[in-house]
Amino acid sequence: MSVLQENVSLKTYNTFGIDVNANYFVEVKSVDDLREIFKNSIAKTKKLLVLGGGSNMLFTKDFDGIVLKISIQGITYQTQGDDVMVTAGGGVVWNDLVTYCVENNFAGLENLTLIPGTVGASPIQNIGAYGVELKDVFTSCTAFEIATGEMRTFSYADCNFGYRDSVFKNELKNKYIITSVQFHLNKQAKLQTHYGAITTELEKRNISSPTIADVSNVVAAIRISKLPDPKTIGNAGSFFKNPVIEKEVFDELVEKFPDVVNYPAPNGKIKLAAGWLIEQCGFKGIVVGETGTWKNQALVLVNHGHASGQEVYTFSEQIINTVYTKFAVKLEREVNIL
Repeated sequence: MSVLQENVSLKTYNTFGIDVNANYFVEVKSVDDLREIFKNSIAKTKKLLVLGGGSNMLFTKDFDGIVLKISIQGITYQTQGDDVMVTAGGGVVWNDLVTYCVENNFAGLENLTLIPGTVGASPIQNIGAYGVELKDVFTSCTAFEIATGEMRTFSYADCNFGYRDSVFKNELKNKYIITSVQFHLNKQAKLQTHYGAITTELEKRNISSPTIADVSNVVAAIRISKLPDPKTIGNAGSFFKNPVIEKEVFDELVEKFPDVVNYPAPNGKIKLAAGWLIEQCGFKGIVVGETGTWKNQALVLVNHGHASGQEVYTFSEQIINTVYTKFAVKLEREVNIL
């Protein structure tokens, strides 16, 4: 049975390391825990925040409500021929799931190595990296409906996945708590190595016929070289989304900036590299008070030790405005602001 605690610091529960308090805090280890919590009169009247790994969150003030830390564990799988259906609890650390699948030679998640957070948060954000998104391997998820206490299964079609987007960030926001996710993986790998950084790193290692373990190791090396460890310096990974623009807008942009880094996107649109845009505005590696951008990747905002959430937010606003002034492209924050 989970215990409802009062006045709890959230500093160790968010990867930015922002020191704010929650009025109430409870760790949830099972669906039964969830049902029990929502019988409590406090849970029925207070604002609710569901927290996984706290890796996609910027707290700008104390939270006047209940924080639910989802810690539901467990990984199981079933096989049929080369197909593998893997189910993981919402509180499983995402990279622990990736490691488990790579070690068992279940292909599909290797490009998503070292993405911070938990399994339960992965469909909400439709996490992605190096040419692979969660939706590419997603089958379904089970979720607890806050209003009724009933469990519901969401299919791929139900989730309305988009770029870093899903139904859970829109019409169903704050209505469900994801308790487990099922993935469709395969024993026969169809490797995605077309991203330049992966190809280059494989060539450096003289690997011409990579395995999923090779791809996972290479992605890990790339991420470690670019991204700071939250245990060392507070951050939430990529702070901004890569903007997706219409082809006509891109054609105008590339006339002025021929070197603009870009990738094809669905429906004939073009995805721009937000990190490149920010770097061109002179923000890479700069320090502003207790915040700034990471020395190896301008897309990552950091906490140098004592930054407030508001300080980080204000700095991010400065970046957005400067990029828009230079490129006429509006950056959108990827992290949740509270």
